[in-house]
Amino acid sequence: MVNLKINGIAVSVPEGSTILQAAKLANIRIPTLCYLKGVQCVGSCRMCLVEATGARGLVAACVYPVSEGMEVRTNTPRVRKSRKTTVELILSTHKKKCLSCVRSMNCELQKLALEYNAEEDRFGTDHDLKPIDDLSPSVVRDNSKCVMCTRCVAACNLQTIGVIGPKNRGYVKVIGSPFDVSLAHTSCVNCGQCVVACPVGALYEKSSVADVWGAIVNPEKHVVFFTAPSIKATLGEAFGLPVGTNVEGKMVSAIKQLGDVKCFNMDIAADLTIMEEANELLKRLMQGGVTPMFTSCCPGWVKFCEHYYPEFLPNLSSCKSPQEMFSAVLKTYYCQKTGIKPEDLYVVSVIPCTAKKFEISRDELGHYTDAAITTRELAKMIKEAGIDFANIPEAEYDKPFGVASGAGAIFGATGGVMEAALRTAAHILGGEGSPIEFKEVRGTRGLKEAEYNIGGGIVKVAVAHGLANARKAIELIKSGEKKYTFVEVMACPGGCINGGGQPYVHDEIRNNIDLKTVRAQALYDHDRESKYRCSHETPAVDMLYKEFFAQPLSKKAHELLHTHYQPREKY
Repeated sequence: MVNLKINGIAVSVPEGSTILQAAKLANIRIPTLCYLKGVQCVGSCRMCLVEATGARGLVAACVYPVSEGMEVRTNTPRVRKSRKTTVELILSTHKKKCLSCVRSMNCELQKLALEYNAEEDRFGTDHDLKPIDDLSPSVVRDNSKCVMCTRCVAACNLQTIGVIGPKNRGYVKVIGSPFDVSLAHTSCVNCGQCVVACPVGALYEKSSVADVWGAIVNPEKHVVFFTAPSIKATLGEAFGLPVGTNVEGKMVSAIKQLGDVKCFNMDIAADLTIMEEANELLKRLMQGGVTPMFTSCCPGWVKFCEHYYPEFLPNLSSCKSPQEMFSAVLKTYYCQKTGIKPEDLYVVSVIPCTAKKFEISRDELGHYTDAAITTRELAKMIKEAGIDFANIPEAEYDKPFGVASGAGAIFGATGGVMEAALRTAAHILGGEGSPIEFKEVRGTRGLKEAEYNIGGGIVKVAVAHGLANARKAIELIKSGEKKYTFVEVMACPGGCINGGGQPYVHDEIRNNIDLKTVRAQALYDHDRESKYRCSHETPAVDMLYKEFFAQPLSKKAHELLHTHYQPREKY
């Protein structure tokens, strides 16, 4: 342990700790901009400069190591002046369209400018408006707002994609893709981790809010929303509620107050996915099909496989994602049941994921989803409608798609799809009394492995979240070192609860709270309290098979609930 003082407060920290880590233990806040826990720590923005004994000049607290007897000052006139100047220099090349910016009132640069009383034009406004890259169906880049923190680059590299990076040097340095091509023309997988890493409004999702409002007020359209499993655990953050608050009832109520719309539960489609996927796995095992089978509910992971490992496309489950399954059900079964023409039904999915915006454009999925909006976009619509979300009474999902299982809810956390599939597979093979919880596949370890005896057979499973861990799993399989039966992959670290479309969270929270764990716990709590714990128990799923699909993997199920994939060039 190393003993030091920060602003006169004695602190003892492990050897190798940084001043920033020591300050946290002393409950002293040091501002940061380029630093983001788990993503990047490079000390390039110079916002975290402090005075420290034994150092020449000011040092960056996020990278400077502590030493025995060190004394640190974080709030001297010299330090404050330096930070203020740094903010003002950043503002001099920043497009200050704050009132209309997607990050207005939730921007790290704006927050720092207010804290340090920065003069936004002290060094003038010396920048050229750069062209906005909005060709991607998912992500928009506005380099005129970029502060060169490179957090987006670090996030992309952590995902082992690396399609963006610094270009040029010095004053003309920008972030972009090789040869100035649009992000849409690279092998970007649209995961959106760059968006949630960006501290300002330089990256954001391509919005569908205007289109959805247009459909709601169109008298010829019947608008239906359905919400992904993780939304209930994250939407509240956009309204100041604690991280991990389950706001399902308030969310449904707020959506219904947007206009004459219906709101359904996508957890139903997650249950439907499990029925198809579990039976597909059993069929492969019994008939000698391609194994290991990979899950296919994450569009970022599917596109990653198409670009980087096309030889494994036969291993992907042919099941569509819950989003695409539910949209297909709505445009067929629901329209037949209600007498609504499919072209008059406007289907809106609320998703935690920017990759879902790309997914709805895929021809092989049938274009059943009309709009996919992120958690952030739904929050924007609720605020625009003047709804008092924190105090709104709760409501229930509309029929005929009402209560889903807890297995469907945990789809939003890494390991959730695997656990839900194991529950149903165990029931099919082992009957009543089969295990309900498979806790070995839970948690935020990058690559989780487990082995189960199900119905007298050994099933070896793996769960990978984050595309670096997906690569690791695939390489283990390619080398023959691992022989899995079933593999779940989620593109985003932590799964959907940490998706690229989730609410913006200030750095102070992200750097001090394990968002992935806290949000996931809300889903596991929901599962534990659910009336139904397994997908095959869900009444709505039973209704769909009895009235429409007949049975899992039927001809109609294959037509509407399954798909195929295509190799893509790697750029």
